[in-house]
Amino acid sequence: MTIIPLSEGSFTIDKTKQFVPFDDEQHNLQDRPVGSLLVEIQPFIVKTPKDILLLDTGLGFHDQKRDEMQLHASLKKAGIRPEEVTKVLMTHLHKDHAGGICLDTDHSRLSLPNATYYVQKRELDFALKTGFPSFIPEELEPLTKSPQVELLHEDEGVIDDYISYQLTSGHSPFHQAFWIREGNETVFFGGDEAPQLQQMKVKYKTKYDFNPDKALQLRQLWWQQGQEEGWTFLFYHDIKHPTYGTPNP
Repeated sequence: MTIIPLSEGSFTIDKTKQFVPFDDEQHNLQDRPVGSLLVEIQPFIVKTPKDILLLDTGLGFHDQKRDEMQLHASLKKAGIRPEEVTKVLMTHLHKDHAGGICLDTDHSRLSLPNATYYVQKRELDFALKTGFPSFIPEELEPLTKSPQVELLHEDEGVIDDYISYQLTSGHSPFHQAFWIREGNETVFFGGDEAPQLQQMKVKYKTKYDFNPDKALQLRQLWWQQGQEEGWTFLFYHDIKHPTYGTPNP
């Protein structure tokens, strides 16, 4: 499998839940509001013999230099046309992960015309009911009516015989994680329950998780199992370490 991080840049986020661009050469974290977190926004492409997979969709911002959607610009930079993506795996629908689900210029159309979007049904219901500031219902509406969407109803299951998903419910009530297995390789994507390498190595407990204790337990469990089984971890919010581990030879 081939892994391609699609970095959208670094941002700070505070209690307002606004993502503000951050450049360490120009900005000082101490100048941002108290409690601001510094994060990367980083969807991933995973190429397998069967598919070109996209894992979460980023913020959905517009790339001013290229005058096109940031997600499309990132894909093209990686040598992938948007219409080549075959599956989109969504861990959850917070706006920094789901902003790129629909076109930035037309919220009625999904951003990847030939992809099947895999979304947890209960997460979608919760997001539409809860709304701002964590979710943007207008940008999620296409998921309720498009034939490209596969709503997942079960707590766990398998997609196309090689992608496993599991409802984990640590960061948000209906968050899910994915395992992609090909031969002796396992790629793991834990979304916001495994967002950064450092959080996996220490007993890191957050205030912003839906169930902080469960999220902590999951990180410890996944880290131990992944080390034993040789997983490659994908970290959506890690500035320095987008991936960790090497698939077994």
